[in-house]
Amino acid sequence: MTDFSELGFLKVVAVAPPVVIADPAANAAAIVKRYADAPNDAAIVLMPELCITGYTCEDLFATADLRNAAHRALGEVARATDERILVVGAPWWLPDGRILNCAFACRGGRILGAVPKVAQPNYEEFYEKRWFASGADLALEVDDEAGRFPLRTDLVFKLGNTAFGIEICEDLWAPNPPSADLALAGAEIVLNLSASTELVAKADYRRDLVRTQSARTIAAYVYAGAGPSESTKDVVFGGHLIVAENGWLLGESTRFELAGSSLTAEIDTQRLRHARVQNTTFAQSRRPSPPAVVDTGRLPPLGTLARIYPKQPFVPADESELTARAREILAIQATGLARRVRAAKADRLVIGLSGGLDSSLAYLVCLDALGLLNRPPTALCALTMPGPGTTAHTLASARELARTTEVELREISIESAVDQHLADISHPGDADVTFENVQARERTQILFDTANLTGGIVVGTGDLSELALGWCTFNADQMASYNVNAGVPKTLIAYLVRWYARHRADDDLRVVLERVLDTPITPELIPSEDGEITQETEAIIGPYELHDFFLYHFLRNGAGAAKIFVLACRAFDGTHAPREIKHWLKVFFRRFFAQQFKRTTLPPGPKVGTVSLSPRGDWRMPDEASAGALLAAIDEIELN
Repeated sequence: MTDFSELGFLKVVAVAPPVVIADPAANAAAIVKRYADAPNDAAIVLMPELCITGYTCEDLFATADLRNAAHRALGEVARATDERILVVGAPWWLPDGRILNCAFACRGGRILGAVPKVAQPNYEEFYEKRWFASGADLALEVDDEAGRFPLRTDLVFKLGNTAFGIEICEDLWAPNPPSADLALAGAEIVLNLSASTELVAKADYRRDLVRTQSARTIAAYVYAGAGPSESTKDVVFGGHLIVAENGWLLGESTRFELAGSSLTAEIDTQRLRHARVQNTTFAQSRRPSPPAVVDTGRLPPLGTLARIYPKQPFVPADESELTARAREILAIQATGLARRVRAAKADRLVIGLSGGLDSSLAYLVCLDALGLLNRPPTALCALTMPGPGTTAHTLASARELARTTEVELREISIESAVDQHLADISHPGDADVTFENVQARERTQILFDTANLTGGIVVGTGDLSELALGWCTFNADQMASYNVNAGVPKTLIAYLVRWYARHRADDDLRVVLERVLDTPITPELIPSEDGEITQETEAIIGPYELHDFFLYHFLRNGAGAAKIFVLACRAFDGTHAPREIKHWLKVFFRRFFAQQFKRTTLPPGPKVGTVSLSPRGDWRMPDEASAGALLAAIDEIELN
């Protein structure tokens, strides 16, 4: 059975238990019950601010009875803990008269450490300075009947090969949240115990604050807010529970549950670690003074994983988000191309139109770019160059695409030129790689020569997925003056063309684009006896949906081969068998490494997403790098 903790995952649970104001014994019982109800494989269970007493005790915080009862209750809660870390909020009274608002981390029957709140809100409905002192710069060693543990603001709790830090409510709202220093000190998870009141639109602000802080710190941020069983004399608390990971919202609870609520999420610490390594701003930031580190022990095993990974990580699942993304991507592509045209002082755009998916999207981008430049469609020179493998279907699509957009299509057959060239190099006549590449290079030569003749630049059409796999001919379709599709993976290209057909095309153009979408992906470099498409790309190199999944998790998340395999098996369960996934994963890495030399000499093109293979920006890799270690790791994957 897979132990997902070995792949960097850990489970966290945020709980908003019901509280009885100023009754620590009752609250301890509720906390222990909710802790017992949390999943056994959870690594951390987080409760809200001052949940031992209730946040809304007001002047009762100064009473001796509440102090004694809270002290006893905290001890009972700590003693009830097992291997799952429990973090609870409670007041702590110092001998010098100060009361601190603290978070206590407990495991294995004892308190491991306490973190005091730094920022005390004293505005609008908040009045904390009446009762609590700031814990800023405090560093104490507590030794009493509750146990022996550090109490300080800079605690970092080590948990296996990861670490977490704690801040409390208003600390997050402060101009300089403690979580920034905690993250720079190594905490990959930040826990926030909170008691935030509910006002109109405040939940939206709170959610954005949590999500943004997780992005700024490149961390997971777990937030547990006090619930509606707190006093409602002047305000209401909602029990808002939120988990975010590096800017992504992993989960959120419903609010206003009188009986309490909980939220479970799984955090990918390997993903966070990779993001921090990649982000040199984070890596080069000034580190705070060395923190006090508390070793809490090993990370508990995680036998199941509920976290869902989409089959197509490059494509938004939400239709409205897809619309916004499509518009932005097309704008980036068109703007980049328009700027390039101005820089080159070009009169024309020259593009090869095959009747396939990639060239169709690039063609639409060309029309948008000309619109930005206030130039007519006649400034686009489209060429279709049928050769030995071209079918009537794709040739008709190219012709219709040009006709419906009122662009003149130049049709130049390359068959005689290919025959002549093969004869010149004494080619035996087989349909081998030379036979295929001669066609690609002949087409590229025609495009560049036409650009020279017309004062234009050649617009490339190859996509990000093809660049990852090296599914392009060196010094042929690999080359262009500017490649508008260089940052767009194949799965996303299909959605962009489909979106364009539904939202921007007239009826005639829509029909053509739907025809293109229904066409199998093919290089059409092998002759067909019956005139039908016989050379299908995905039958040769594998399904693009798998390769795009591999590419995303390898480059974006830094996942290793074993982890990618596990995630792919989960995402494509019922679609692709594990044996098939393992086979194509090996093909992906073998090709990705072997074909780097093609990416080293890529022409310019716009980056549109977080994954790019530009040798001048996101991906720099030696051409001679070996895939041996990755292929060996794939060989070691056992199929159940």
